[in-house]
Amino acid sequence: MTFKAAIDIMPLEAILDPQGKAVTGSMKNLGLSEISNVRIGKHITLTIDAASQNEAKEKVEKACKELLCNQIMESFTYELTEL
Repeated sequence: MTFKAAIDIMPLEAILDPQGKAVTGSMKNLGLSEISNVRIGKHITLTIDAASQNEAKEKVEKACKELLCNQIMESFTYELTEL
C-alpha cells in the first residue's frame, strides 16, 4: 500500500519565533494590524510504501522524531492518506 503524509512542524509556543515576529511587525505596515502572533514553521509531504496504515504511521513518526523535527524546539503533527 502507498500512503501520503502531510507533516506540519512548528516551533514550540515557549520558543521565540524571530521570523514570525518579523512578519507580525510587517503586518502593521500593510495595514493589517488585526493580525498578530504569527508563527512560521515547515510543511513537508512524503510518500510511504507500507503494509498497513499503522506501519506507515510508525515510519512517519520515526522520520519526524529522528530527522525532520528538533523536538527540543519544535512539535509536529501529520495527516496520513492512502493513495
